[in-house]
Amino acid sequence: MNFLTIGHRGVMGVEPENTLRSFVAAERAGLDVIELDLHLSKDGALVIMHDAEVDRTTDGTGAIAEKTVAELRALDAGSGERVPVFEEVLDAVKTPLQAEIKDVAAARALAEVMHRRDLVGRVEVSSFHAEAIAEIARLVPGVRTALVASRYGTDVAENAVAAGARTVCLNIRRLTLEVVEHARKADLRVIGWVVNTLDHLRLARALELDGATTDYPEIKRTGRFTA
Repeated sequence: MNFLTIGHRGVMGVEPENTLRSFVAAERAGLDVIELDLHLSKDGALVIMHDAEVDRTTDGTGAIAEKTVAELRALDAGSGERVPVFEEVLDAVKTPLQAEIKDVAAARALAEVMHRRDLVGRVEVSSFHAEAIAEIARLVPGVRTALVASRYGTDVAENAVAAGARTVCLNIRRLTLEVVEHARKADLRVIGWVVNTLDHLRLARALELDGATTDYPEIKRTGRFTA
């Protein structure tokens, strides 16, 4: 079984998260998939950032939804990097992507790009929100989807199936064999996040997960981790 290594917001442990610099570093490190987060700007652009506000990761303040893409692009996202838009990432790297969406509006905007760029084979769409997954599945037939969960029980498998997801991405700190067994019975792939220590890597392998999301490229390269 191929164990997937997924770069969390690129390689956010060593580069500014969700920037082109981070994504290119993830690709150069040989990670199998690059995970990123999508939000809509005030003027409807799909921009790459985890939080709904720019405060933590840029030198600006305020909500993404209240700023135009030009205003967002004027911010420093770390080491002089700019806030990227989704299509820039598509052009900057060739690695498969896992794009996390926060709501139904983002699902609709992403669906338009996926159709225009023929991305069904390249982009898996993930979300904490079942309604967003259901919407992208409705709009993009054949799209691969993943339900993300931080606090969950064995019912996460049933929730994923109900949403039409094929994968569950689960907080490694809460993951148990019982949860994994429920997911397997539902024919779901299981990804653990965030795997940044050797103990968590051992757990992921012991549970026979399909892959791990990590902040560090070492998971692919040497198995060395920073606690």
